Amino acid sequence: MAVAKYKRVLLKLGGESLAGPGGFGISPHMAEEIAAKVTVMRDMEIEVVIVLGAGNIWRGRDGLAHGMDRATADHMGMLATVMNALALADALERAGITTRVQTAIEMRAIAEPYIRLRTIRHLEKGRVVIIGGGTGNPYFTTDTAAALRAMEVDADLLIKATKVDGVYSEDPHENPDAKRFDRMSYMQALEMRVGVMDATAISLCMENDLPITVLNLWQPHSLERAVVGESIGTLISG
Repeated sequence: MAVAKYKRVLLKLGGESLAGPGGFGISPHMAEEIAAKVTVMRDMEIEVVIVLGAGNIWRGRDGLAHGMDRATADHMGMLATVMNALALADALERAGITTRVQTAIEMRAIAEPYIRLRTIRHLEKGRVVIIGGGTGNPYFTTDTAAALRAMEVDADLLIKATKVDGVYSEDPHENPDAKRFDRMSYMQALEMRVGVMDATAISLCMENDLPITVLNLWQPHSLERAVVGESIGTLISG
């Protein structure tokens, strides 16, 4: 097995990665597939933190389109990420990986509160930590939560795992001739307003020199290739 280049990795997953047919709900089968991919990373002795989105359960912009209060819509999304975290934790536990679910909003009956030093201690003991609840504050995306947590736990790499294989000059579904970037700087990503990650998250990574790899989660061996330092997807760095 190849030697990992990174010791501690934060994996950002969209809620859609857990979705069933039609892109909604939680599919136990999809959770098991993701668990298998994370298991390979743990077998490489990589410390893994996971932050999840909620697009498979709730999209705040749908509520906003009907006049819903933004803070209410965002809080609903935070709760949905916790459901996703519990589903993925269950799949990982069944695969033999010890996990801890933590949340930015306290709900002690089902998860630990997020405490930075506790998270780091779990990682040092070989546990996979899954963080739900975003940042705990409205108006911040789960991408920003991922960047923030990555910085707090001193991760070596942030992987944004999506259904596209990197950052493109245009939407590749609309323009098949769109250019895919192998590498780009933080400033290029900000100037292009890349759709795969919001500007606040990219700015946080730039200020703290944390590299971001954008890749296709479902491409075979994509996560393993990223953590050993192979060229895959798009690397956003200084």
